Amino acid sequence: MNTPTPAHCAVIGHPIAHSLSPQIHHAFAHSLGLNVHYERILSEIPDFERTVQDFFARGGHGLNVTVPFKERAFALAAHSSPRARLAGAVNTLWMAEGQLHGCNTDGEGLVYDLKKLHADPKGQRILIIGAGGATRGVLIPLLEAGAQTLKIINRTPTRATQIAEELSTQQPQFAPRLAVGSLQDTQGQWDIVINATSASLGTAGLQHGAIDYAPNALAYDMVYGAQPTPFMQHAQAQGAQRVADGLGMLVEQAASSFAIWFGQRPGTTTVRQQLRAQL
Repeated sequence: MNTPTPAHCAVIGHPIAHSLSPQIHHAFAHSLGLNVHYERILSEIPDFERTVQDFFARGGHGLNVTVPFKERAFALAAHSSPRARLAGAVNTLWMAEGQLHGCNTDGEGLVYDLKKLHADPKGQRILIIGAGGATRGVLIPLLEAGAQTLKIINRTPTRATQIAEELSTQQPQFAPRLAVGSLQDTQGQWDIVINATSASLGTAGLQHGAIDYAPNALAYDMVYGAQPTPFMQHAQAQGAQRVADGLGMLVEQAASSFAIWFGQRPGTTTVRQQLRAQL
């Protein structure tokens, strides 16, 4: 009996040895009874485009992209989703009708995770700290999910303003719900506060203004680790009743990539529990 050739998928980055993606995607495939081989690809910095082209020329089915190549993946894709265009970054690549397509699933992954945490963005007042690529990747999905207001604060407010202007040009229907400011511009009461900076990777944390957390508000850090991050600890001290890190977002954005490639979205609960136990 012939075993069907597995669909070949991978994640490409530099460095890449730490990536949990093979474990996550193999678990997804197993749960759905699909034959998938998923590997890590370490690309030297100058070789990224050629490595991607070689992967698909050899029959590659789907490719995840991580640091530092997401912007170059966006430039390489012939067709990109609206969320990828705002982000200027792609984390999911696939071929369709001979052309390379790209999407950014980070924001969709965040929305799925927030809903699992009983923090559906619909009707919520959301404050995002940071105006880098992570914020760009999640704005459209959060607004599509029905956020009542969404404010971006950043050490350099002009960067937040630039993102807001680009979004207003590309998706003008969202402009009335968007606001920007400096790290001190935290006025108002917030239902969801998201740290989209890398500050939690250090110990100093962020020097932002005092945040008025609404009752049952969630403080969410896109960074994840074995212990609560400095942002999560600070948020609890300021009155956030609930805190979460970004491990769930990692799994959910992977599930969204998997759904693009294979047409069905896998369940995530078991994988999330396994990864949390490993940490």
